[in-house]
Amino acid sequence: MGANPFWEFSLAVYERPGVPAACVALQDRHGLDVNLLLFAAWAGMECGVALSAERLAAVDSTIAAWRREVVRPLRAVRRRVKAEDDGLYQRMKAVELEAERIQQDRLFALGGLTPQPGGNADMAAANMALLAPGGDPMLEVLAAALAG
Repeated sequence: MGANPFWEFSLAVYERPGVPAACVALQDRHGLDVNLLLFAAWAGMECGVALSAERLAAVDSTIAAWRREVVRPLRAVRRRVKAEDDGLYQRMKAVELEAERIQQDRLFALGGLTPQPGGNADMAAANMALLAPGGDPMLEVLAAALAG
């Protein structure tokens, strides 16, 4: 696949202070897919698209099997070997990241979105909130990181 502005956005956002911890907390507390969370943020921030819960669910269904059969098992193995062997842990981390890149390529291709003016952190926050309807303070951390 060619250039993927969604992947580039995700890498840039994930480097911001507080973002990795917030994403992992949301993943662990609510079972959220970080890639879908970042897709929601990207749609609002970079594409100016307010997603509906139905559209997010439809997009999620396209990558659910990959997440369940590939990404989550890789994550479980990576977490298991963390204290055992740093070399294996680092290789597993790289493999998991590659599996997530493939998932993001699929989200980008199937999401039908392209970057354009009009997006903002508030729209991104509203999109992300659809994934944790009960709310979570970590969503505010992510929204603040997007706002800059």
